Amino acid sequence: MRNKPRRYYLTTLTIAAVAIIFYWLLPISGKLAYIPASLPQTNTWPQISIINKTDNELEVIVQDVTPWVFVRLELAGTETLLAEHGTQNAAGVWQWKWLVRGTPASTTINLYHNCDSGCQLWTTVQTAIVTPILDTDEFIPTKLGLVFANPERDWHNRQGWDIEITYAQLAEKPFWGIDDLAQRIQQANTNGLRVLVRVEYDQGQSIPPPADYAALDSYLHYVRRLARDERLADVHGFIIGSNFNTADANAQAPENPVTPAWYAQVFNGYGAAPDIRNNALEVIRNENKQAHVIVGPVNPWSSDQTGAIVYQIDVPWLNYMNSVVAYVNAAASAKIEHGISDAAPDGFAIQAFGRVDAPGLSPEQRAQEPLLTLHRDAWGAAQAGFRIYQDWLDVINLYEYTARKPVYINASNTMDSETGRCPSDNYPPGWLGNALKAINQEPQIQMLGWFMDWFPHDEQWAMFSLTAPRGLLIEASQEFDALLLGK
Repeated sequence: MRNKPRRYYLTTLTIAAVAIIFYWLLPISGKLAYIPASLPQTNTWPQISIINKTDNELEVIVQDVTPWVFVRLELAGTETLLAEHGTQNAAGVWQWKWLVRGTPASTTINLYHNCDSGCQLWTTVQTAIVTPILDTDEFIPTKLGLVFANPERDWHNRQGWDIEITYAQLAEKPFWGIDDLAQRIQQANTNGLRVLVRVEYDQGQSIPPPADYAALDSYLHYVRRLARDERLADVHGFIIGSNFNTADANAQAPENPVTPAWYAQVFNGYGAAPDIRNNALEVIRNENKQAHVIVGPVNPWSSDQTGAIVYQIDVPWLNYMNSVVAYVNAAASAKIEHGISDAAPDGFAIQAFGRVDAPGLSPEQRAQEPLLTLHRDAWGAAQAGFRIYQDWLDVINLYEYTARKPVYINASNTMDSETGRCPSDNYPPGWLGNALKAINQEPQIQMLGWFMDWFPHDEQWAMFSLTAPRGLLIEASQEFDALLLGK
């Protein structure tokens, strides 16, 4: 009997030991991290120091325990130089140093990492008291928009549209590349505008040439980068190419132009197996589910190409458009049958140019041209002026997965491609107001975008600018402001 307590204690100790071993063998949720004893104690990383070196020069020092790569600092209105790349000290902390020169147009420093594949926000820091951003819910929506909207334009409390353009092959270049694009988009968002970004493969080559899969991979890599970049998170939508039915937009491969079938493959995978997701729509969806993915515009009245699916009005541009829409619809249908439910486009971009120099128009009718039906004998029932938008709508609304989708006029003015007369030479006062009147009666059309507002880098579009109007564009510029004011 005297041995029982001892056996009891031994049994208890054995059970306890087994329990401890069993506990440590259990899977434990969470992560284990080794923290060097020498690592500075702080609650958050990164740590940022801002030093005023001179009146117009700052030194920004950033420290972090993570060795981020492809880092970037942005402060509106300044030039930034990465003076010290990521170096690690004895305590295991990495450090970067930027020199910031100029007069800041903002109080917010934004830091990003992994910008080679689409900048991801690292952190933000305020250099002064923050001015509250205007609540866009307070703006009055308008369908008026501008290509390259001047960041200093007064929109008179209207929420309009800004259309930007970028090129995959110029991704690191000034203005056309992703970094300058991001700054323009952020400023447009601050101004309360909704932004559409037209994504081109290269200047003179809107979409990669058919069956050039290396070019397609390069294009889709840039599309993915745009969609992933947090600086572009508030973009309303991406327009995939433009004018791809023309010879000018196929200049790099004139013998191998973009066909409707190839465009639809690039856009949403037409002709490929439904489970292959190597197309612009699904690449964007994977990175940014909020952004609209929009079919690019077919150029009106171009006979450079036609389409295999002949439209009821048999002219090349409408045959091409009809074929594009049919193939995009077919791709969406195939993917939906395969269980991929979001393969249809979110909308269509179109072009609608006025033909104010059409024979037989009186001076009064020139301004009323957006409200008039114009035809040509050679084109049959096809619209020959601004109301070409009706033909585009009719084609879009023919198919199950494209019908009633939002439509955006991303380029409009009074340029006459046949005579070469620019808006500065032929704009009739009142034309823009009548164009807006016509579009306001079309609920499917979301935007009327004038090409263009502001391009200070050269003179190539000087005869189209509303910010620095020449000739008759003075009338158009004043009219645009009056329309924003509701006059």
